Amino acid sequence: MTHQAPKGTRDFYPADMAVRRHIESAWRGASVRHGFDEIDGPTFEHLDLYTVKSGEGIVSELFSFRRAGGENDYALRPEFTPTLARMVAARGAALPVPTKWFAVPNFFRAERPQRGRLREFFQWNVDLLGVDTPGADAEVIATAISALEALGLRAGDVTVKLSHRGAVAGALRGVGVPDEQLGAAFALLDRRDKLPPEEFAKRAAALGAKGDLGGAIAKLARATAPVSSGLDALAADVGVPAAELGALEFLRDALRAAGIEEWCQWDCGIVRGLAYYTGVVFEIHAAGERAVAGGGRYDGLVELFGGPRTPAVGFGMGDVVLGNLLRDKGLLPTDGTELLPKPDVFVVAANDAASAQLPGIVSDLRRAGLHVRHSYKSTRNVGKLLGEAGKSRARFAVILGDGLAAGTVDLKDLASGDQRSVSLTELPTLLLAVSPIRAVGF
Repeated sequence: MTHQAPKGTRDFYPADMAVRRHIESAWRGASVRHGFDEIDGPTFEHLDLYTVKSGEGIVSELFSFRRAGGENDYALRPEFTPTLARMVAARGAALPVPTKWFAVPNFFRAERPQRGRLREFFQWNVDLLGVDTPGADAEVIATAISALEALGLRAGDVTVKLSHRGAVAGALRGVGVPDEQLGAAFALLDRRDKLPPEEFAKRAAALGAKGDLGGAIAKLARATAPVSSGLDALAADVGVPAAELGALEFLRDALRAAGIEEWCQWDCGIVRGLAYYTGVVFEIHAAGERAVAGGGRYDGLVELFGGPRTPAVGFGMGDVVLGNLLRDKGLLPTDGTELLPKPDVFVVAANDAASAQLPGIVSDLRRAGLHVRHSYKSTRNVGKLLGEAGKSRARFAVILGDGLAAGTVDLKDLASGDQRSVSLTELPTLLLAVSPIRAVGF
């Protein structure tokens, strides 16, 4: 019998794990640079944690279960925001203002696997709570951009598409959508890229009776402009007074102050489908890919879980779409082995007497803080052993031979081929002096 990983999941062999850690290292590095602290929660939660926010319809999208003989229903976490809101509500006013948290959990969604979407994936979540200014929104977005830059992406490779649910609501009213249909209009805008133009226009027209409402909403769905441009041109393109988009003005100033304006674009079709978003919303896109990240402001969610009124803004960035993008851009090695940590030294024994002392020498070098590997082969052929050392990508090889009796070993630079005799007692100090700084995450 042969067994395979469940469909929509991944096995992480060493090279694959090195790629994952490379991405996570960029995420953690950006989080720490911007002052966020790491948190995590349980892999599964009570099912009603998700239904209270999203309704019973979400159950079909989850891996849910009931423990044998138990009475409570549970679900593997499909996202982190409900867990975050629960954790914030539990501490309430005891939390500092602002509270700046990040997490890199794994998530599970019971949906059909396809490019950019799996049933299990890892996602970087960044949230800033307690501050309701546009500067907080810009700081969260700047954190996302910081990680993308660390991974080699530049403005133009991806675009941060921004909008504001309040501004879009004003624009929808301006083109004739009645208040009772705003929710349906938001849902339709969120599906703009999933429906044929004819079907989109048909559904848009059904939202009201004012003239060519379908055409007006379709125009709104495609209205974009550089953040650096004035809002008058965007408003004219949408067909509403500039005042209807006024909420974007303060965000523009905050993005400019954060130095990320060139990454950003207004896009009135971005509304995010989840109803808990209350203000600024954004998605990070690359051509031909699903959204790399998405988020926005959710000022009322913590209250929904029994906590105090807590303004909040955050985003999630998944590793699957981001990994696809980085590969397409040539920013990940074709062989993830290149990202594995490189040994400082590989120790070989040239004779049986040296082989007996090898375990103790290796142990001493490791205690000194060095990354040390050695051969498990019985051969004493130094050429073959040095070949193995080279394949390990170690910088140096230490050859234990006849000199051990006098307390010396041969130290070989595997890149240059230079070799010299050194004192065994001085060996750790010599190696530490030239050892590269370890990468974060290894």
